[in-house]
Amino acid sequence: MAVFHNFSNLPAEARGAVVAIGNFDGVHLGHQAVIEQAGKSAKKLNLPLAVLTFEPHPRSLFQPDRPCFRLTPMIAKAHALHKAGVDHVFVQDFTREFSQQSAEAFVLDTLVRDLGAKQLVIGWDFCFGKDRQGNAQLLEKMGAEHGFSVHAAKAVTDQSGAALSSSRVRDYLQQGKPVAAAKILGRYWEIDGPVLHGFQRGRTIGFPTANLSMDNYLVPALGVYAVRVAKAGVEGLGRTHWYHGVANIGTRPTLDGDTVNLEVFIFDFDEDIYDMDLRVQIVEYLRPEKKFDGLTALKEQIDKDSKQARELLLSLRDHPLELVVPTASEE
Repeated sequence: MAVFHNFSNLPAEARGAVVAIGNFDGVHLGHQAVIEQAGKSAKKLNLPLAVLTFEPHPRSLFQPDRPCFRLTPMIAKAHALHKAGVDHVFVQDFTREFSQQSAEAFVLDTLVRDLGAKQLVIGWDFCFGKDRQGNAQLLEKMGAEHGFSVHAAKAVTDQSGAALSSSRVRDYLQQGKPVAAAKILGRYWEIDGPVLHGFQRGRTIGFPTANLSMDNYLVPALGVYAVRVAKAGVEGLGRTHWYHGVANIGTRPTLDGDTVNLEVFIFDFDEDIYDMDLRVQIVEYLRPEKKFDGLTALKEQIDKDSKQARELLLSLRDHPLELVVPTASEE
């Protein structure tokens, strides 16, 4: 899969694609339905499948002082799009100048001139251009004039009839309901990033942790989670090797911390992974974050959390496409 940030001189193989358009934050099942529809059209027409997305998310531009709410920063989004079978990803730089561009100019300059799109697939509520004046009707009108077709995918709903949306995923994660969020995402929510050099206090109590920054992610409910961990980019024969672990997302109040980080203790694992990129899947919420009366009490609680996480994770047998590396208790 190729990712393009500049569309002015695209190679011939990237032009003339079926293009799914949207922010696709989370790449949840609703987004995947749009991409799947685009993929079927691409196969039928013998054209490449592409996604046009926008970075940063418009809210980050217009409301920069609000807390980060991203489910999938660009690298994580690209990984999810690759798994969805996308051939090319076009990343439109969302600047203030771009936000003032008319809907008609976006169609003519980007979709027609730069991408040479043959077909567009959009979500049922997709709007674009200055003041969100562009919609499916405008695209259909301009498509008839400039040689591209348009398909608007229907909303994907759950059994209650509620539409699958990124906002619902965010709400569930902030409520400490990662399983509910996973049912919309179609996978466990994931935090990716390099392992940071910390104070190594976990080693002093027998629980060395890998620390990851939460700077570019939505902050979910603070507390302790059962997680699965993999080395990013290390895949063989299409299988990802997942390790089990327990993680804390919070400020480490017992150690007087003040910055929200992800700290993960990987079970039965002893490798040097500093500066290595990890993928951490948030499986289940175990308990809220709490301040303890010293390291001894903290160690006792981590023992309990680890036992609970092990039992929960060992009960999971629903990952036919991914290989979970056995821990000592599984062998």
